[in-house]
Amino acid sequence: MVFLCVVVGGAAGAVARYALGAWVQARRPRFPWGTLVVNVTGAFALGLLLPMLAAHPVLKALVATGFLGAYTTFSTFSAEAALLVHDRDWRRAAEYVGATVVLGLAASFAGWWFASALLAR
Repeated sequence: MVFLCVVVGGAAGAVARYALGAWVQARRPRFPWGTLVVNVTGAFALGLLLPMLAAHPVLKALVATGFLGAYTTFSTFSAEAALLVHDRDWRRAAEYVGATVVLGLAASFAGWWFASALLAR
């Protein structure tokens, strides 16, 4: 059952990643905004949901491991950063790496804080 949840969640997460990333990127093509938005929203969602799903292993497999595991895109982030470096676009590469790391961490902490506040009620 858990394995099936990871598969179903992963399929949905991959589709969501593609749809949101492509939609954002089409509007802002000169910077990897699509991947950045996906990674930051995925970090927030994981930070928000992990505390809530701790006692629900099947739901955690579906949402955290499956959906968000396929939705977030660290490998794409790495490849895009490397391409910016390869193209000697040092400023954009530094901005992209810095923004992804800082905003991803901030989103994770914000999600965790928000979940903790909700669970404390």
